[in-house]
Amino acid sequence: MSTASKPPPARLAIAGVGLVGKRHAEILANEGTLAAIADPSPSAAAVAAELGVPIYPNLRDLLSSERPDGVVAATPNQSHEADGLACIAADVPVLIEKPLASDVAGAERLVAAAKASQVPLLVGHHRRYNPLITKAKTEILSGRLGDLVAVNALCWLYKPDGYFDVAWRREPGAGPVFINLIHDVELLLHLCGDVAAVQSAESNAVRANNVEDTAVVILRFKSGVLGTITVSDTVTSPWSWELTAAENPSYPATGAFSYMIGGTRGSLSIPDLSLWANPDEQGWHAPLDRNLLEAETADPLILQLRHFAEVARGTAQPHVTGADGLRALKVIAAIKEAARSGRVVEID
Repeated sequence: MSTASKPPPARLAIAGVGLVGKRHAEILANEGTLAAIADPSPSAAAVAAELGVPIYPNLRDLLSSERPDGVVAATPNQSHEADGLACIAADVPVLIEKPLASDVAGAERLVAAAKASQVPLLVGHHRRYNPLITKAKTEILSGRLGDLVAVNALCWLYKPDGYFDVAWRREPGAGPVFINLIHDVELLLHLCGDVAAVQSAESNAVRANNVEDTAVVILRFKSGVLGTITVSDTVTSPWSWELTAAENPSYPATGAFSYMIGGTRGSLSIPDLSLWANPDEQGWHAPLDRNLLEAETADPLILQLRHFAEVARGTAQPHVTGADGLRALKVIAAIKEAARSGRVVEID
């Protein structure tokens, strides 16, 4: 009996092989889907040689010489808009690392261009692919928590002094709000819905760089849920996604949690997936049961790139879209504006 031949794997290119881009390239090479690299640096040439793929000095040269099924843009934030628009103009699906663009206006232009051209545009909020988040979302939708009331997120970590030897990391746009918190905000949007307004305050009291090292945020969701977030890159603690989710071996796993979501019938901590609820009568004097939920363990970066390969071949619809990236970026921009102005900032 004859069987249909298996279609060839997607051919995906990488623009930018810095810290994140190199990891993408290694994953794609291992998956057999890496087609080419675009990056002008000498270190990128070494990566391309090691992985056995051609290298181009920039994305435009790559797109004019190759015809990849998709491009992963892991270039600096300031290049995201131009790189994304170049892929869209070439009718090539693109996965852009977070943030989608360096500002809301650029992100809006990307989303509009992708929609007009019907070219898939994805954003690299890879945590959404983590089975832990899939399980948490399922529990929330099941109603086991009741009506959501409040959410709290912690993003406390300590970046060593050497991290700031790179000049741009001491300047506006490079603080933990833009670099780290955008991931947490995107997850809270996914789990709790759209945000209507924010308040925030920032401090650079520890390092005195020209950018925040600590921020506190109040979120008012459109559903009525209220949320608080604190973020700092100068706190030694176990409470950040990096140290609790165990999805990246570069970070030591602490076994703690970093999010708490509270509802009228129960509360859930993430990523340890502890569900707390009264087994019988509800009340603060009544006993609480702790139910440890189970989720498979998988590298969300690998899952994200496998999904992108399917989207690039036209066999799947984007899971985390450019519109999702725009939503998160609008909240981050509102947080920065609220800290600057000292007022409540409504989100359109």
